[in-house]
Amino acid sequence: NQTSSSEFVLLGLTSDPHLQSLLFFVFSVIYLITLFGNMVIMIVISTDPHLHSPMYVFLFHLALTDICYATTIIPYMLVKFLLKQRTIDFSACIIQMSLILLSAGSEIFMLSAMAYDRYIAICKPLQYQEVMNKPVCSQLVGGAWAMGVLHSIINTLPMLNVQFCKYTEIKHFSCELPPLLTAACDRTFLNKLVLLSSAVIFESSSFLLILISYIYIISTVLKIEPAMGIQKAFSTCSSHLIIVVLLYTTALFQYTKPSSVSSFILDQLFSIQHSILTPMLNPIIYSLKNNDVKTAL
Repeated sequence: NQTSSSEFVLLGLTSDPHLQSLLFFVFSVIYLITLFGNMVIMIVISTDPHLHSPMYVFLFHLALTDICYATTIIPYMLVKFLLKQRTIDFSACIIQMSLILLSAGSEIFMLSAMAYDRYIAICKPLQYQEVMNKPVCSQLVGGAWAMGVLHSIINTLPMLNVQFCKYTEIKHFSCELPPLLTAACDRTFLNKLVLLSSAVIFESSSFLLILISYIYIISTVLKIEPAMGIQKAFSTCSSHLIIVVLLYTTALFQYTKPSSVSSFILDQLFSIQHSILTPMLNPIIYSLKNNDVKTAL
């Protein structure tokens, strides 16, 4: 039983063949909407000169991370539904896990960069062009991707030394890190410590940057006397704020819920929300809430 495993068994969402057929259809539609919505956002931003400002450069890369996130998880799910197969090679599982970590890490720091951009636009409008110039914008985008890569590497490398039993079941539909650590036969204290430390450092620092930006934005907006000024300021932030609340609320419930309410189904639902539904909803939210994007479309 202690022989190192070369493949895992993903228990997935269900083993019922009829439900698998239904889920194949549902997730196929979700994936097509995700691809179409995010690709349209990227094409519109690339082709419309009015959308070549820093705010939309960040939105372009947010759409790209959403495509990466969804593509890392959903196609493999669809293949498993179609072939009624639940095994996955160790190497494929580790690659999927590292790409999930990369996409998630890049997305949260891209949202931080977008919050900083909104802070400069509302709190220091006269200095916006000077502060958010092209080099700074490129550095923020590059920094967000670099943080995603770093987040992936520091969690993936320790996993290469973890021992798994010959037959290993993963109680999940993808190779996310927490279910992998739960399924390990070896001691995983170091891995859990690295995961917790990276979550505190990366996720908390990103959330703190967003929070500080919005504290300054709200304090500045409250000083604006005309109601139109307040309405315009909040309209530029509403799309970003909805996505941030959606992402962090799900993460908060997933990682802070007591063990007494933890269940296989509940964990799966939270994971579907932040890794599959959020990438689909992001372009829809920006299309509906942003007048410039609607005009460009």
